[in-house]
Amino acid sequence: MKFNATFALGDIRSLTDFQRNTKSHLKRLKNTGRPEVLTVNGKPELIVQDAAAFEEMIDAIRGIQRGLDEAAAGKGEPASKVLDRLRAKYEIPRSAR
Repeated sequence: MKFNATFALGDIRSLTDFQRNTKSHLKRLKNTGRPEVLTVNGKPELIVQDAAAFEEMIDAIRGIQRGLDEAAAGKGEPASKVLDRLRAKYEIPRSAR
């Protein structure tokens, strides 16, 4: 499986650096919630993430899956109806096209 993700340069570290400075990496992971990409011989090999941030990501994925399942089952309502209801509730005019 090929997956392309964008990470900030500061989030990419060598496995050796992670092993030598584990405490500082763990502190950063907890403070930022952002994962780190660990490299071996300059190539990405592992993703390390704080447990709370991981749980938050899993909860978001579960919510998306529930929505997809409901849509596949014909539940929900068309976006146009929802937008019409929101426009009426908040007195938002239709955009002129």
